[in-house]
Amino acid sequence: MEQSILSILIFLPVLGAILMLPISKYFGSDKIKWTALLTTGIQFLLAGWLYMNFNPALSIAESPFTVNVEWIKHFNIFYYVGVDGLSMPMVLLTAMLSFICIISSWKIEKKPLGYFSLFLLLDAGMMGVFLSLDFFLFYIFWEVMLLPMYFLIGMWGGPQRHYAAIKFFLYTLFGSVFMLLSMLALYYYTTPNTFSLTTLIVEAPKIEASLWGMDIRYLIWIGLFIGFAIKVPVFPFHTWLPLAHVEAPTAISVILAGVLLKMGTYGLLRISYPLLPGEAISFSFILAILGVINIIWGAVNAIAQIDLKKMVAYSSVSHMGYVLLGMASIVSTSAPGAQAGLNGAVMQMFNHGTITAMLFLLVGVLYDQAHHRWIVYPDNYKDQEVAGKIAFGGLATQMPIYNGLIIVAFFAGLGLPALSGFISEALCFIGGFSAFRTITIIGTLGILLNAVYFLRAYQRVFTGRLNENYKNLVDINKRELITVVPIALIILLFGVYPAPLVNMISPAIDKLIILIQGVM
Repeated sequence: MEQSILSILIFLPVLGAILMLPISKYFGSDKIKWTALLTTGIQFLLAGWLYMNFNPALSIAESPFTVNVEWIKHFNIFYYVGVDGLSMPMVLLTAMLSFICIISSWKIEKKPLGYFSLFLLLDAGMMGVFLSLDFFLFYIFWEVMLLPMYFLIGMWGGPQRHYAAIKFFLYTLFGSVFMLLSMLALYYYTTPNTFSLTTLIVEAPKIEASLWGMDIRYLIWIGLFIGFAIKVPVFPFHTWLPLAHVEAPTAISVILAGVLLKMGTYGLLRISYPLLPGEAISFSFILAILGVINIIWGAVNAIAQIDLKKMVAYSSVSHMGYVLLGMASIVSTSAPGAQAGLNGAVMQMFNHGTITAMLFLLVGVLYDQAHHRWIVYPDNYKDQEVAGKIAFGGLATQMPIYNGLIIVAFFAGLGLPALSGFISEALCFIGGFSAFRTITIIGTLGILLNAVYFLRAYQRVFTGRLNENYKNLVDINKRELITVVPIALIILLFGVYPAPLVNMISPAIDKLIILIQGVM
C-alpha cells in the first residue's frame, strides 16, 4: 500500500475520467456525477489515510511512500514521487477541495461528461505537481493542468469566458516557457545530467557558467521565478486572475484560488529555494518588497470592487502577499524568526486555500439565487433606476444560517484571532519583522485595508433594509451546507489549535532553513 498510494492518488482521477464515457453510454449521463463523486471521495479518503500514516520527521529518502522508478533511461528521467511536510498539506487540500467541488458542481447540466472528465484530469495534474520529485515529471503535470482549466473556464464560464480563458492560458504558457528553459539549463549544466530534484539540490549550487555576461544560476532563478510568480500571482503578473475568477464557474474559482495559486509558492519552496540557495538569499529583499506590494495593491483593488466575487479575487492577491513576505524571512539571522516566517508561509498556503474556497462557495450560493453578485449596482447598469444603489441589504434576517457562515469566512479572511487566517498571517509578520522591519511595518497596513473591504461588503449586503426584489431568497440548502460547513470547521480548528498543521510542516521547513542558511 505504501509503495502504490501516491500513484493511486495521482492516477485514480484519470481512471475515473476514462470510465465516464462507457458509464455515460451504458448507464446514463446521470451516473457521471456519481462517478466523479466516488472517484474524488476515494481520493480524499486515501489522502486522509496517507496523513494518518505519514511521519513528518522522515526525509523523502527515508519515507516508505517514496517511489523512484526509471522512466526514460536515455535521458535519465525517472517517475519519482514522494511526500514530505511541504507537500502533505497541499495533498490534503487538493483532495478535500476536489471532493467538495464535485458536490458544488452538482447542478451542472451543460455537457456534464466534458465538465466532470476535465475536472478529474485537472485534479490529477494538481496532485501530480505536489507529489513530483523529478523536475521533468513536475513540468508535465504542471502543463497537464493548463488545458482542462482553459476549457472549464472557456466553456462553462460567464459572459467573458472566452477572453478570460485565453488570457489565463497565455499568461500561464508564458511562464511555462521560462520554467522550461530553466529546467533545461539545470539539466545540461549539472553532472550527471538529471532532472531529479534530490540530486539537483546537491549539484545545482555547483554550477559555474555564464551566459550574456551573467551568472547562469541567477538566470535560472529569474526564469523559475517568472514561471512561478505568474501562478501566485505576483504583481505585476496578476492581471489574469480577477477576470478568470469572475468568469469561471464557482467550483473552478474555488480550485483556482484554493489550489492553483499555491502551486506558484510551492514551486518556489520545492525547487527554487533548495536548488539555488545563494540566489534565494540574494533575492529575498526583492521578494519581501513584492510581497508587501501584493498585500497593499490587492487590498486597495478589493476595496474598489462592486462585484462580490471580484472583491474576493483581489483579496487572494493580497493574501498571497503574506506568503511571499514569510518566505523572504529565510535570510533572518534569528532562527525563530526564519522558522516562524517559513512555517507561516506554508500554513498561509493551506489556510488561505480553505478560507478563499469557503468565500467563493458562499458567493456562488448567493449568485445561484439572485443571478448577480453586485454589492452596488454599476453606473451603466441596464436598469438606470437602480444604477449606483446598494444591490442587496438585509440578507442577515432573510438568510440567517448563510449570514453566520459568511461572517466566519469574512472574519477569517481579515485575520480575526481564533480563526486560521490569524495564526498564519501573524507568523508571516513575525518572520518578516525579524528580517525586513520597515517593509513589514508597511505591510501591516494590509490588515486595516482587509477590514475595510470585508466589513463594508458585509454592511452593504447583509445589514439594513432588505431590497424587496430579493424577499423570496431562501437560506442555504443542505447540499450547499455539506460543501461549506466542513471547511468552516477546519478554519475554526486550526484557528484554535494549529498544532497538527505546525507539526506536519515544521521538520521539512527546518531542513530547508538549514540548507539555505548554510550558504550565508
